[in-house]
Amino acid sequence: MVDFSIWDIFRNLLLAARWTVVLSLIAFVGGGAVGLMLLVARTTRWTALQHAVSAYVQLFQGTPLLMQLFLTYFGLALFEFETSAWTAAAISLTLYSSAFLTEIWHGCVKAIPKGQWEAAQSLALNLGEQLRYVIFPQAARIAIAPTVGFLVQVVKGTALASVIGFVELTKAGTMITNATFKPFVVYTCVGLLYFAICYPISLFARNLESKLHVQRA
Repeated sequence: MVDFSIWDIFRNLLLAARWTVVLSLIAFVGGGAVGLMLLVARTTRWTALQHAVSAYVQLFQGTPLLMQLFLTYFGLALFEFETSAWTAAAISLTLYSSAFLTEIWHGCVKAIPKGQWEAAQSLALNLGEQLRYVIFPQAARIAIAPTVGFLVQVVKGTALASVIGFVELTKAGTMITNATFKPFVVYTCVGLLYFAICYPISLFARNLESKLHVQRA
């Protein structure tokens, strides 16, 4: 057993927490970019494309993130791709995030009154111009709060990356516990660090929602 002080434990967990933050940002930004492309595809008038995006969303929403991590990490190796835990975690969480963000944003687009679509069409705008100048700016205002709120789910989802060997906050906690035999102290610190990351995001999302609700009223 290694004799770690509480400060040593917390310091090592804090170093690991940066990778939790980095992975969360990669998944959120990457998922947002993919999700935006899928959203545009889903709002086209091509039925086959709409069904394809819907199937993609249902696939990633309807299967556990843990299974997706395993399939990415071990599945790519079957095709002779050397996949690190970092790469597999980033790919899995990006695809997972893109599916949920697509659904969130699609719901916000559908919330735009039909009259706005008709007004955009009356201006002889094509579909791309309708989305860019009329629909998306209004939908973005509705989507800000739930999108920021979803970031909390992404942060907590990174904990599952520990099962494929990615050393983030949860994995570091397990490793330190095995070395110190102080699970209560270690996982209390892990919980506090997750809270320190997630609570400000949740508070920011609630404040945004309140402000936008007042402005709409």
